[in-house]
Amino acid sequence: MSAPTAPSARAVAGRRAEDAVADYLIAGGYQLLARNLRLGALELDLVAKRGPLVAVVEVRTRGPTALQGPFESVGGRKRARLRKAVARLWREKLEAMGGVQRVRIDVAAVTFAEGKTSVEYVEGAI
Repeated sequence: MSAPTAPSARAVAGRRAEDAVADYLIAGGYQLLARNLRLGALELDLVAKRGPLVAVVEVRTRGPTALQGPFESVGGRKRARLRKAVARLWREKLEAMGGVQRVRIDVAAVTFAEGKTSVEYVEGAI
């Protein structure tokens, strides 16, 4: 039996970023419904609900040497995959959930600098 491997630095940063955005959403009155929700081959980072709205949140982070910023890194293919995943989420889970009237796709950019975590959040980014 092999020993478990330690998560990569990228995985650790991704988890920290998702934690920061989850805290941001909860502070904004959202109820967190899911993290890293798998829908077949598709994955949604965070799914949260506030009143009749469900927000599906794509969490992005980039290091200081990245050529693109976190928002720019959500290209056309990623947007199409997000739309496809949200349509499937609606059909398979949300449509039958009482009180849900609409779904919005948001993007959150998280940066870590000088020991501080910063969340920049764009509602309806996609």
